[in-house]
Amino acid sequence: MILSPMRFKNFVWPHNPRVYTITYERKMAEHKIPFGRHYLQSLGQTRRVLKGSGEFVGEGAYDKFSQLATIFYEESPGVLVHPVWVTTTAWFAKLEVRQEPRRDYVSYCFEFWEVFGDENTSLKVWNLSKGDQLDSSPSTDKGDGQAVWYTVVQGDTLWKLANQYGIALDRLVALNPHIKNPNLIFIGQKVRVS
Repeated sequence: MILSPMRFKNFVWPHNPRVYTITYERKMAEHKIPFGRHYLQSLGQTRRVLKGSGEFVGEGAYDKFSQLATIFYEESPGVLVHPVWVTTTAWFAKLEVRQEPRRDYVSYCFEFWEVFGDENTSLKVWNLSKGDQLDSSPSTDKGDGQAVWYTVVQGDTLWKLANQYGIALDRLVALNPHIKNPNLIFIGQKVRVS
């Protein structure tokens, strides 16, 4: 069976890396209840990570590695096509040379972090002064006055909402005194984000 070559943005590997691992992780919270029991809550999946290592061999191996390094320095995610992993958008998070490179041989390792569906590709700083608009997703409910409320969906945490709306976590906690445990929010719960 011949596998298609691995690609990221406009770089195509001359041959697929030798070793790679794909990591999936789900963050869990444990809430203790009386009599030694507990309740588990999924805090959502974290990023999927593709790590691997390989070699460039032959005439021009160092030049090929230099082309890959140039792609690494670009400050944006791109489309990652792997022969056995789903095609996804990812950040090129790590590139490491594993020995002193030669013109005809370079050993390297790499790491890609998957970007979630509509995740921002770069850090946005929101100015929440009067008159600024927040994310107008369907789960945002604007009440009367200047208060903006968000309806919690599966996988949300206060930390995630603070990042999404560009406010400090302690400010978000202060806006929501009705949330007694900042580490525990429920689907359908209203959270004030402004």
